[in-house]
Amino acid sequence: MTYIHDTIVKLQKTSPAQAEFYQAVEEVLDSLQPILETNEKYKLHSIIERMVEPERQIMFRVPWVDDQGKVQVNKGYRIEFNSALGPYKGGLRFHPSVNAGIIKFLGFEQIFKNALTGLPIGGGKGGANFDPKGKSDGEIMRFCQSFINELYRHIGPTTDVPAGDIGVGAREIGYMFGQYKRLTGNYDGVFTGKSLLWGGSLVRKEATGYGCVYFAQYMLADKGDSLAGKQCLVSGAGNVAIYTIEKLYELGARPVTCSDSSGTLYHEAGIDLATLKELKEVRKARLSEYLAAHPDARFIPVTDYPADGHAVWRIPAQLAFPCATQNELTEADAQALVANGVIAVSEGANMPSTQDAVEVFLDAKICYGPGKAANAGGVATSQLEMAQNASMQRWSFEEVDEKLKVIMKNIYLSASTTAAEFGEPHNLVLGANIAGFRKVADAMIEQGVV
Repeated sequence: MTYIHDTIVKLQKTSPAQAEFYQAVEEVLDSLQPILETNEKYKLHSIIERMVEPERQIMFRVPWVDDQGKVQVNKGYRIEFNSALGPYKGGLRFHPSVNAGIIKFLGFEQIFKNALTGLPIGGGKGGANFDPKGKSDGEIMRFCQSFINELYRHIGPTTDVPAGDIGVGAREIGYMFGQYKRLTGNYDGVFTGKSLLWGGSLVRKEATGYGCVYFAQYMLADKGDSLAGKQCLVSGAGNVAIYTIEKLYELGARPVTCSDSSGTLYHEAGIDLATLKELKEVRKARLSEYLAAHPDARFIPVTDYPADGHAVWRIPAQLAFPCATQNELTEADAQALVANGVIAVSEGANMPSTQDAVEVFLDAKICYGPGKAANAGGVATSQLEMAQNASMQRWSFEEVDEKLKVIMKNIYLSASTTAAEFGEPHNLVLGANIAGFRKVADAMIEQGVV
């Protein structure tokens, strides 16, 4: 524990005010204790000290002109964390909360997530403190073009391949790709999450949500159980949440909640997926408008949330899928879920449960799929998009979905067998972290001190 403590203290000095980053590092290092204690080579090669420091941190200003002719300035980031297994791979997030600590936490998580897929991709992340909400298409285009005016020189199909994340969908990817193509003269697979018209992959939009549900399916199957007939809680109302809900229905479960920044929607009969897609994918409206079509549903505004957590996790159910954002599920939420009979939690977002909440799940010995394993379907399908671009092919929806199922099964097996190897078969946090770490660390050792 002294080693972990010293590492965190050093990070706090060299990378100040990055609480989410410290949290992510501490969670991983806690899990690595068993392997660090029994394998001196990782200390000899200073793997931890090297792994917690990004290979490259790019920070830049992003000036752009709004519709009133006023120059606005945002801050852009790209953290190229680790390339031991392949080119840097990870999304771009456009949100007012973005700062260096958020991007570093996401990039650090991405190293292990990408390693777990078994695919040849390293870890990176990026974004800007730009809020696309309320902006016109012209403003978003001008921002994206300015963002790429700096970033283009750091990315490429065999160097660093960004994708979407919160605030970055096919529209934003399109504007960035267009500017990249204009600046470089290259038409290559430098972005994933592209439109199907020009190099995108089928299933990419659905992949994170689908993969999160597949992971839950494999966890339950190992216990002789299934998704069929289970009542499910889902947070969020973006791509991950919507397609988690879609796949839950396909596999016989009943999702009854979703949420956005204004509140939580609870529909005991089951969320109407068509209405949800209309609200969020077409009209970009608030969830509260769902009640116009379904007056039997209930909307809980954020002002009515419990002081110690989120309303969505206080509703009785058997399964929970946190699909919104980091640290959305508190210790009190976790205690409520366990008390209400939840038997499995599968994380669709990145680090959505606080460390105290994770401890509640592990102590209760319920099925718990940490985000770096359970939500890896998105980046896995991004790599499948890269493969299609490189070979100039287009695979069918069924082909990509089948490959996604296999990848998620392999991720589950890798995490669960590693957890069992270290004497904690129920602890997929330990299993996922050690399995991902070993792949990256061994590759780093083989490639020398770089």
